[in-house]
Amino acid sequence: MYFASVRVITNDVARLVEFYEKATGVRASWATEDFAEIGTEGATLAIGSTRTVPLFAPGSARPADNHSMIIEFLVDDVDRVYENLAGFVTDFVNKPTTMPWGNRSLLFRDPDGTLVNFFTPVTPEAVAKFGR
Repeated sequence: MYFASVRVITNDVARLVEFYEKATGVRASWATEDFAEIGTEGATLAIGSTRTVPLFAPGSARPADNHSMIIEFLVDDVDRVYENLAGFVTDFVNKPTTMPWGNRSLLFRDPDGTLVNFFTPVTPEAVAKFGR
């Protein structure tokens, strides 16, 4: 089995793609105006329009209604990333904070309200876990 991607459904694909391009520094690959992907070394974030939902099952996904998922990105220096994001992220949940499991984490919400965590391993155990 291969974990291909996590897909976020939105009413405004262009807005959400622009946000994640700025946040990650990765250019999106567009398949159609209703679907784009932000491909990183470890995973792909797919962004799909509400117009794609009926192709799977009508009403099966609702945009901007996620309260159970956190999209996570491993970054080299979360404190530096925080400074770069401060110009356009409007909803920070916390500033960079060292967590009990050894990652320094920055939590914020994307324009649709989905939680995003940028983190940097800082303890020897966390660094070893992520191979950096």
